[in-house]
Amino acid sequence: MEKLKVGGIIKVPRLSQLGVMSAPDQPGIAGAVFEALGDAQINAQFIVQCVDLRKRSHVILCVGREDMPAALEILRKVKDEIQAEDLTCCEDVAIISVFGPDFRERPGISGPIFAALAAHGINIRAISTSISTVSCVIDEDKLEKAEEALAERLDLP
Repeated sequence: MEKLKVGGIIKVPRLSQLGVMSAPDQPGIAGAVFEALGDAQINAQFIVQCVDLRKRSHVILCVGREDMPAALEILRKVKDEIQAEDLTCCEDVAIISVFGPDFRERPGISGPIFAALAAHGINIRAISTSISTVSCVIDEDKLEKAEEALAERLDLP
């Protein structure tokens, strides 16, 4: 199997994943969440938002583990304001990202990345992509194993 050429791997440990789950899909959900966090000087290092079949919005984000208690308290207040049904929290996560070159012009990048992690028993909690990066939130205790799995499948510089 030919290795997939990429620019490199970025690891971000010591994160917590929070979810603002099942709010009515309407304007202002993301604004309310991220303005409240920003006002408290809490940086979201990963953001994904989607709408389910019931037209309910879900916002998943990662913050530094040290910011998790304050972020959770803020999100408890925002939850009521935006009529979300629940909050979720997983304290010990990390992000592993694979970056460029030219991902937007190269089909077939994500599949091998996800398959390499799956082949090593690593569950992906959330995925976010950009024109140059594929990022996966995983359990932090699997971070080194994830890096090894990707190094086996990817042609790294």
